[in-house]
Amino acid sequence: FLDVLGINEYIGWYERRPGDAATLQWKSIWKKPLIVSEFGAGAVFGRHGDSDGRWTEEYQADVYRHQLPMIQHMPNIAGLTPWILVDVRAPGRTLPGVQDYHNRKGLISDRGERKQEFYVLQKFYRELEKSQP
Repeated sequence: FLDVLGINEYIGWYERRPGDAATLQWKSIWKKPLIVSEFGAGAVFGRHGDSDGRWTEEYQADVYRHQLPMIQHMPNIAGLTPWILVDVRAPGRTLPGVQDYHNRKGLISDRGERKQEFYVLQKFYRELEKSQP
């Protein structure tokens, strides 16, 4: 009865490592368009380090660099949306000095500052637009 199917995907954040995204194959038994309704990773704006350091902008951007090509190769893909545009208050997110009662998966901080992943997604969309007839 559904016209479109949605999945939440967090390879490199809640499971596996970012680079594992390239090795995964997605299959669906449904002949329906598929939307990736959530994907991403968390980072604190201004926290920098290696791309292996969780909660850094570099790690968050690296997750996107691996997730986006994987999503492009999913069968029946009809669209995607990152979770979330802007960091939001989240009372259950209590990790001191990191979450501080916020969900930090936003492309933009709760103060309006663009994180590195913002530019990764922006580049992806611009390249996608150029490839359209």
